[in-house]
Amino acid sequence: MLVGTCHCGAVHWRFKGIPDGATACNCMVCRRYGTLWIYGHEGEEIEVTGETRAYLRNDGEGYLTFNFCPGCGCMAWWRGTKLDKKGRRRMAVNIRLAEPETVAALPIDHFDGLSSFEDLPRDGRCVADYWF
Repeated sequence: MLVGTCHCGAVHWRFKGIPDGATACNCMVCRRYGTLWIYGHEGEEIEVTGETRAYLRNDGEGYLTFNFCPGCGCMAWWRGTKLDKKGRRRMAVNIRLAEPETVAALPIDHFDGLSSFEDLPRDGRCVADYWF
């Protein structure tokens, strides 16, 4: 299980399981936040606690809320506002809130959210390459 917390400790997330990679997205929002995401579903792989404030984004395909700590401002997760056909809510947590040694070896997946909206090939970098 991976865990993450904001700088002031008011907001927490837990990710059950081991992700196969962390996504670096270059969309207009993610590149500004500088986040690295791992994905799952609320209440299944992902559990979140703590009061957050949200920025609601409508990207034409649906809505996402980007949730951050109102105390220290750390971006913690995004959450889809619509349920999928199985009644689940898609989420992603920002692994930059995890302790470095727990996620350093995760490979980076690149997603072109700015232009093509497609996954790009891995280039051999991992989370540690983004931090150190």
